[in-house]
Amino acid sequence: MNRPLRDACLLLLIGVCALSTTLAWRHWTSTAIADAEKQLQSRQRLAVLPEGSYDNQPLDTPLSRPAPQRPNSRILAAYRATLAGKPTAVILVTQAQGYAGPIVLSVAIAADGRLIGSQVVEQQESPGLGARLGDPQVNWLGQFTNRLLTDHWALKRDQGDFDQLAGATVTSRAVIAALQEALGYFDEQRGMLLEGATHE
Repeated sequence: MNRPLRDACLLLLIGVCALSTTLAWRHWTSTAIADAEKQLQSRQRLAVLPEGSYDNQPLDTPLSRPAPQRPNSRILAAYRATLAGKPTAVILVTQAQGYAGPIVLSVAIAADGRLIGSQVVEQQESPGLGARLGDPQVNWLGQFTNRLLTDHWALKRDQGDFDQLAGATVTSRAVIAALQEALGYFDEQRGMLLEGATHE
């Protein structure tokens, strides 16, 4: 066998070995990666609930979503949190269209219809502007805590109750509309969300 052919065969063998190793590694780690992603998603969705306010595993039993979708947002999932068997909150995962793409929020609503808290699960907004939506130092979402559907769900510049996220008017309006619509959805579907059957 001449040297160029031998070198080509050796290079091909090295390439096949590298590809095989990469595929095997990917196969062996895919379960761990999927588990880590599921745990991260669970933490993000449940972070809106105060510690000690529930003793069930809300994400294990999603609720049905029979109502029509909202004008400015889409309810992706609903879960019930209970403490000693009594409903304490409902978590709604909702999606709205932001400036740069979809914004997915986890929204916790107390049994009395009060917004407990909200957290960004996914967003693609502009760095330094709309992306600060979930920044804990800015804490823009904190202004919605304990608010009710009957509040004025608009920016102050639009005669509402809420401050704008600086430099991100479209993002601010999208999130405010999504939160208001989540509260409206809860109000309309309260019986099903708090007491209705879950999917098995």
